[in-house]
Amino acid sequence: MPNIKSAKKRMTLSATARAKNRSDRARIRTAIKKVKQAESAEEGQTLLRAVVAMLDRAATRRLYHPHRAARLKGQLARHVNALS
Repeated sequence: MPNIKSAKKRMTLSATARAKNRSDRARIRTAIKKVKQAESAEEGQTLLRAVVAMLDRAATRRLYHPHRAARLKGQLARHVNALS
């Protein structure tokens, strides 16, 4: 347990950030699974557009490394293109 006031504040801030980051990563993982389970190309394209926006935002916030976000976007795009 921190004794210094600023350390206590950092602890609460980091706990809040950790909870938000976990929630955001879980939302992205769920969206990726939905794209992979898409039945048609049209449905896949719609879901892919939303996932790409999420991944771009996550990479900007460094929730994911930018290269990882780019790799995931490419993999999902290939998957959706294979549906058609």
